[in-house]
Amino acid sequence: MAHPFQLGFQDAMSPIMEELHHFHDHTLMIVFLISTLVLYIITLMMTTKLTYTNTMNAQEVEMIWTVLPAIVLITIALPSLRVLYLMDEINNPHLTIKAMGHQWYWTYEYTDYKNLEFDSYMIPTQNLPNGHFRLLEVDHRVVMPMESPIRMLISAEDVLDSWAIPSLGVKVDAVPGRLNQSTFIMARPGVFYGQCSEICGANHSFMPIVVESVPLKHFENWSSLMLSS
Repeated sequence: MAHPFQLGFQDAMSPIMEELHHFHDHTLMIVFLISTLVLYIITLMMTTKLTYTNTMNAQEVEMIWTVLPAIVLITIALPSLRVLYLMDEINNPHLTIKAMGHQWYWTYEYTDYKNLEFDSYMIPTQNLPNGHFRLLEVDHRVVMPMESPIRMLISAEDVLDSWAIPSLGVKVDAVPGRLNQSTFIMARPGVFYGQCSEICGANHSFMPIVVESVPLKHFENWSSLMLSS
């Protein structure tokens, strides 16, 4: 859960988000080193009066400032491709959930169960219980088992939406007539909040997403209760 004046990412709750954290720190360090070098050179040029004329026609220097940026780009591209392939990898998901975006709420369907489907609306401020988050809490949370591969199928009924949970490293566009998918594993129990991340209309700000990660036994009890109701 994000807090006021937070500068970094939310705590990682999935292996994919942990990899994204590592890649962010790796890239930020390279950017910091490049910025420091450029600032040093600019300061040196502005403070010194010496001019080395042979530098204007030095093949060695030209080779260095051509090869060095290429090496830097490779050190960024290789970890980036690794994370991209990890995000697209799907290995025998234990549960498949279909999320449909509407104006302006979400519908969830557990495709592995029969008749397990519900709508998820934001709870209005006047009806919000004490201790819950305004504009983020919903009447029906998406309950998922922890430490299990989850596949999300995401689409939309009418307008463009985006199903995003920052702490899980998931952000998938919901496009009418198109079925996108994403996979993740929740490493620990908890409640994770997200919002629609695509400007979809007047009530775009009132489409929160709440995922509740529970142990498998609790998930089975919840699914049995939902099917019997």
